[in-house]
Amino acid sequence: METMETTKTPDMPETSCLPPGFSETADQGIIDSEDRFGAHHYERIAMVARRAKGCWIYDQNNNRYLDCLAAYSAANPGHHHPVIAKAVMDAVQGGYASVLSNVVYTDALGIFLKKMGQFAPQMAPRFGNNGNKVLPKNGGVESVETAIKAMRYYGYKQKGIKDGHQEIIVFNNNFHGRTISVVSFSTSEKYRQGFGPLTPGFVSVPFGDIQAVERAINKNTCGILVEPIQGEGGIRIPPKGFLAGLRKVCDDKNLLLVCDEIQVGLGRTGRRFCFEHDNIVPDGVILGKALSGGLVPLSVFITNAHIMDLVFSKGSDGSTFGGYPLACVAGTAGLKVFEDEALDRRSRKKGDILKQRILTIAHASPHVKEVRGKGLFIGIEVKNGNAMAFCRQLLDLGIIVNDSHGHTIRISPPLVINDQELDFLVERLERVLVG
Repeated sequence: METMETTKTPDMPETSCLPPGFSETADQGIIDSEDRFGAHHYERIAMVARRAKGCWIYDQNNNRYLDCLAAYSAANPGHHHPVIAKAVMDAVQGGYASVLSNVVYTDALGIFLKKMGQFAPQMAPRFGNNGNKVLPKNGGVESVETAIKAMRYYGYKQKGIKDGHQEIIVFNNNFHGRTISVVSFSTSEKYRQGFGPLTPGFVSVPFGDIQAVERAINKNTCGILVEPIQGEGGIRIPPKGFLAGLRKVCDDKNLLLVCDEIQVGLGRTGRRFCFEHDNIVPDGVILGKALSGGLVPLSVFITNAHIMDLVFSKGSDGSTFGGYPLACVAGTAGLKVFEDEALDRRSRKKGDILKQRILTIAHASPHVKEVRGKGLFIGIEVKNGNAMAFCRQLLDLGIIVNDSHGHTIRISPPLVINDQELDFLVERLERVLVG
């Protein structure tokens, strides 16, 4: 842990006089309450967070920890970014934040949809330059479900596949969320076991293997769902040209290609969208997490207006809180911050520096097997397969990280991380991985 007295970075405000968070309940009391009254569905580290600012998380004693997880990319612009936080506070205090019936229009939704649709390149350009349309939801997995519906309906309506026979190609070690339909095509047994009957209609093939994709296609195939880089799968980067290969297959076979960029979009890998690394444009893209700066749940499915209008009609979809005013206000502010602060370029620059420094550590370390990543999305695979043991050591040194797929230390700090904070991270990584 890092105390406020020993290390301060020039752009961090003094926080020692701030209150201790939501409550003054002792840490053990919080842990006991979660243990007694909550589901045991996460493996937690022994730290109770009281508040967060920028790249730092603080405990009850005002010790601070460098957040190098960023809530799996939800905090890309940093915790409580002042522009996004002000927009949210203004909305609450101004009386335009509350959820409203979808029977009326709201200016917050209309403005957000326009901004979001124009933020992305023209999706599915083979269907024409019709502009994009956006369907907002809450958590990212809801937008994954929306994309699945779009691909299935496209197969039914456009390709003439008998309803109930549509198939979507997915990839081994994928992670798209944990609803029943989504865990049905996970290849991780812990996500599936005991939750049957599982949803049919998915075919999983090895990630990065374009020949396996081609072999899996049949008359009922309607789409391909892919993470451009697999986050939970271990920061797995496919071979160069893989996404371009998927694009060609989908064009040739009249399939929809959808990229799940919930973890890797919005600048995380050094580009606005991760699919840009392969110079392709998908037929649809899923975004979430960082859209609202981590303050309000918000996700979207974006596709060509032609496809959106083909698939969704009145009553075919809906969500009470999907696209409600407070989320849209936060989302509009989040997109403004992304553009004004050029977070994609910042991620690319800082990520290149960080990766090179981690590679230097890896060369001297007896523990590191491989370093992978783009931008500020970096995985350090360890030889013994027990990445969490190193994560716990790093926690004691003031760094919050987690494992990915058990064998990889995931490094994904807020994109606003500065040089001093990078130095702080690298020094601790070297201490743990080299000694």
